[in-house]
Amino acid sequence: MNKNNTIRIDKFLWAMRLCKTRKIAYHACNKRKIKINNITSKASRIIKIDDSIEYNKNNIIYKYKVLNITGNRLPAKIVSEYIIDKTSEDELSKLKIKNIYPTLIRERGSGRPTKKERRTLKKYKLIN
Repeated sequence: MNKNNTIRIDKFLWAMRLCKTRKIAYHACNKRKIKINNITSKASRIIKIDDSIEYNKNNIIYKYKVLNITGNRLPAKIVSEYIIDKTSEDELSKLKIKNIYPTLIRERGSGRPTKKERRTLKKYKLIN
């Protein structure tokens, strides 16, 4: 435990396994993807118990409530004792849809799509 049960948000995101590294957590905070109690925060923002965290990752807004605080990286099984996932079903359905429909990746500099490629894009509604 840290003194007064507080910790920096970037370190907390890393410890709760929401980000792979502290550097990724730091950049997520600086790119305004993290909100604490509905206020956009920087990486140095201190969080406390009972704070709510919103994490916009890949256009899906994950919501968490802080139950306990630690600065050490935790095993995945124990994370549920420290945070509660309050992400809505609507947001999770976005994730399912994203996994169902493939994304078309074209090589850079390959020119305009062919007629066949345009049909595929229209089929998956990636273009009008």
